[in-house]
Amino acid sequence: MTLSRIGLPEIIAGILVVALNAYVLMGGADYGGGVWDLLASGPRRKEQRDLIAHSIAPIWEANHVWLIVVVVMLFTAFPLAFNDLGIILHIPITLMLIGIVLRGTAFVFRSYGARGTVAEVRWGMTFAIASTITPVVLGMIIGAVASGRVSRALGLIETGTFAQVYVMPWLGLFPIATGLMALALFAFLAAVYLAHAAAADALRDDFRRRGLIAGVVVFLLAFAALAIAFTRAPMVARGLTESGWALAVHVLTGVAAVIAFAALWTRRYALARIAAAAQVTFILWGWVVAQYPYVLPPSVTIRDAAAPAITLELLLAGLIGGALILIPSLRYLLRTFAP
Repeated sequence: MTLSRIGLPEIIAGILVVALNAYVLMGGADYGGGVWDLLASGPRRKEQRDLIAHSIAPIWEANHVWLIVVVVMLFTAFPLAFNDLGIILHIPITLMLIGIVLRGTAFVFRSYGARGTVAEVRWGMTFAIASTITPVVLGMIIGAVASGRVSRALGLIETGTFAQVYVMPWLGLFPIATGLMALALFAFLAAVYLAHAAAADALRDDFRRRGLIAGVVVFLLAFAALAIAFTRAPMVARGLTESGWALAVHVLTGVAAVIAFAALWTRRYALARIAAAAQVTFILWGWVVAQYPYVLPPSVTIRDAAAPAITLELLLAGLIGGALILIPSLRYLLRTFAP
C-alpha cells in the first residue's frame, strides 16, 4: 500500500470499508445469533433462545443502516464497480436480500405475531435458517470479488454460458470457503456477545463453550481458505503473504485471537467481547489490504471505478453531515438497550 497514492477516492473507499466493518460487527452478530437459535440445545434451550431474542430485538433493524450506507456509497462513488457486481453477482445478491427480508419478517412474526407452538416453531426455523444461509452468501460474494472471478466473468459475457458468467464466479471452492468462514466468524462474535450479555452463570457457560468451539472452527477455516487461495485465488494468497502490511495485520489478528480465547477461557467476558470484535475487524481489513488498490481485481482499481471528483466531494460532505446525526443516535440506542 503506497500512502502517497491515497487521495479522495481512496478515502471514500476507506469509509465504505469502515461502514462494512460496522455491519459485520453489529449485523454479523445478529446473524450469528440466528445460528445459535438454530443450534439451541440442552436443558436451557428455551433460555438460550430467549436471550438471543432479547439481545437482538432492540437493535436488529438499526444494524441494517450500515448495509444501506455501503450500498449507497458503492453506487454513488464507484458506479462502474456497482454495475459490474450487480450484473455478474445478481443471483447471490438477490439470495442475500431474500435472506435479510426472511429473517427480519420471521423474527417479528415469531416475537409479536405467533400464536401457538406450531407457529412459533415455523417462524423460528425460518429466522434461524435464513440467518445461517445469508452470511454464507455474503462471504461467497466477497470471495468471488477477492479472487478475481468477477472480472474474469465480465470478459465472458459475450461468449460464455449462463453458468460460466453468472454461477461459477460465486460458486467456486474459494468463495464457498470464504462463505463458511464468514458464517463461523459471525457465530463466534454472537457467542462471545451473548456470553457477556447473559445474567445467569450457567447460560454464560453455554455460550462460552459455543464461542470456544466457533473460534476453533474459524481458525481451521482460515487456514483452509488460505490453502485453497494458493491454487484458486493466487492474488489473494500473494496479498496475504507477501504485501508489506500482511505481517502486521496477521500479528494483530493473532494477538486479538489469543486474547479473545484466553478471556473466554478465564471468563473475562467484557475483555473477550472487545478482543473478538478486534479479531474480526483485523480479518476484514486483512482482505482489504490484500486487495488494495483494486475494487474488482485484477483489473479495476479504486481510481478506475471512481465517480467524478465533484461527486466524491459532495458524497463526503453528505457522509460527514449524516455521521453527525447517525452516530450519536446509534450510540444512544445502544446505551439504552444493549447489555
